Amino acid sequence: MSRPRIVIVGAGFAGYRTARTLSRLTRHQADITLLNPTDYFLYLPLLPQVAAGILEPRRVTVSLSGSLPRVRLVLGEADGIDLDAHTVRYTGPEGGEGTLPFDRLVLAAGSVNKLLPIPGVAEHAHGFRGLPEALYLRDHVTRQVELAAATRDREECAARCTFVVVGAGYTGTEVAAHGAMYTDAQVRRHPMRTGMRPRWMLLDVAPRVLPEMDERLSRTADRVLRQRGVDVRMGTSVKEATHDGVVLTDGTTVDTRTLVWCVGVRPDPLVESLGLPMESGRLLVDPHLQVPGRPELFACGDVAAVPDLTRPGQFTPMTAQHAWRHGKVCAQNVAASLGIGERRPYRHRDLGFVVDLGGAKAAANPLGLPMSGPAAGAVTRGYHLAAMPGNRVRVAADWALDAVLPRQAVQLGLVRSWSVPLESASPEVARVPGRPERRGDDEAPAAGSGRAPGGGTREKGPERPDGKQQAGGEPGKKGPGGEPGKERQGTEPVKSQPGAEPAENQPGGEPARNQPGVEPAKNQPGAEPAENQPGGEPAKDQPGGEPARNQPGGEPARNQPGGEPARNQPGGEPARNQPGGEPARNQPRNPRAAAKPRPPGKADRPGQARRTTRTAGASRSARPPADPGPEPPENQPAPGPDIAPGPVKRTDGRTAEGDS
Repeated sequence: MSRPRIVIVGAGFAGYRTARTLSRLTRHQADITLLNPTDYFLYLPLLPQVAAGILEPRRVTVSLSGSLPRVRLVLGEADGIDLDAHTVRYTGPEGGEGTLPFDRLVLAAGSVNKLLPIPGVAEHAHGFRGLPEALYLRDHVTRQVELAAATRDREECAARCTFVVVGAGYTGTEVAAHGAMYTDAQVRRHPMRTGMRPRWMLLDVAPRVLPEMDERLSRTADRVLRQRGVDVRMGTSVKEATHDGVVLTDGTTVDTRTLVWCVGVRPDPLVESLGLPMESGRLLVDPHLQVPGRPELFACGDVAAVPDLTRPGQFTPMTAQHAWRHGKVCAQNVAASLGIGERRPYRHRDLGFVVDLGGAKAAANPLGLPMSGPAAGAVTRGYHLAAMPGNRVRVAADWALDAVLPRQAVQLGLVRSWSVPLESASPEVARVPGRPERRGDDEAPAAGSGRAPGGGTREKGPERPDGKQQAGGEPGKKGPGGEPGKERQGTEPVKSQPGAEPAENQPGGEPARNQPGVEPAKNQPGAEPAENQPGGEPAKDQPGGEPARNQPGGEPARNQPGGEPARNQPGGEPARNQPGGEPARNQPRNPRAAAKPRPPGKADRPGQARRTTRTAGASRSARPPADPGPEPPENQPAPGPDIAPGPVKRTDGRTAEGDS
């Protein structure tokens, strides 16, 4: 008889605890599979210290394969769940699709950034839910302070030194507190020419900082923030965000280059596709964390609406403390459904909360006892060391070093702005070119809005090593998934997909930009091609019927052979410097030399290689042009976006084909 198959989706606080407890309870009596986009568990409460340069990134991560014995790790993101067929579809990190069969399924996918319908926020703000976002914020803040210190313009210096944090909850308060200390330390070592100081702003529509905590802890946090120079504005939020600043709800305009979005979280959109009863976006479960009517389905953590037995009629909040304890109870009940142990309901009272404010300052209420100052700081760090499932010695060592050594304020540039969009269903994974992106919402962006899936903009494409941008704006859109987005196929094609009514970047009846067709747009071959493309009326540097400069064709321009050659070219009506009826200067008078034209692609002078003009917007994945133009001479490659129209003469006397 085969062993039962248990699949756990997500390795956050709830999923990791479920997998670890099940591994201990079943002991080879069940096959446990953990599906997660990354190979580590992230201890989220210490993420602000990573952004502030106190802890190294690996200190807050715990290896899944190294700490979960008897658990099979599958890297990927769940795309869909078929409850009737008992299967989970997923997409791997390199775009491959797979299916996981299950007898018991635990949904612990966690949460993503909470979005509000505020103009410009999705394009210009960044969240703080994953390790890539923390690394990006650390580099970005460091870069802005360095640029501000180098400029003499006071307005530019003020804008770069202003950092706006929206959301005065746990995350936003800690980010503002640690960020103010980090930038102040930078300025002390490298004062600015204008004499200005960094300015941090903390905004929230709530009446006070940390509204979910005791009022005494809220006053403590507010006092510490104001002592460090943080501009705390309660009852105020962002009305509009732009590239150069934000407009607040009170009408104030703030020039800034940094907008950190910490307004809260929402459950992972994966649970919405199940069609099961929901409560405030979370999957409704019973006190045993089991979905009613589905004995094989369990849910815990932020995606589950778990009844709070200590407060009848309410549900447990979306906190790490509850998610960690959800995982243990869920594992016990899953094992009980397989005949191992007994079921038990989830019942837990809050043991208190801790908020790290940087340095020796903190706000804590362990067991309901309010504390502040160095004592609260010691309790806070002690709690984190006890709660972490690993790396305790390394974390303690980093804290000790930070107390005696200055922080290293350097920007590594490993995470770019376009790779950590605010609107993403996977904030724990940085977007990279070529990897599919699972959308965080159910609707595709409106046509013509310039938005790409995941909240990015088309202008912010991946940067190439030579400083140019890759075509396609946002990378990672070609992977398979549950819902067809851009560059995905479906019955009703959207942008970048072939179909009955193709949209942009696709061939069809009414082609749009960058595609061949009846009326092609710029940078594409067709009847009326635009610049840098072959066709009937090609633009500069392209072959065609009426070629421009440096290209062969019917009416070549300068330096090209053809019917009406221009300067420096042989032909019927030669211009200056050309052999013919009226030879100009610097031309051979030998009739044989004058009558024998040079093949296109040769250099004008020995040792001079032809320049290659790369077609604007072309990439390795671009489709070949429908009409490549005239056939190339023998032993010469056809002109294209990535190679020169002819062989290149090398300085060593040999001939090499390809890009010069």
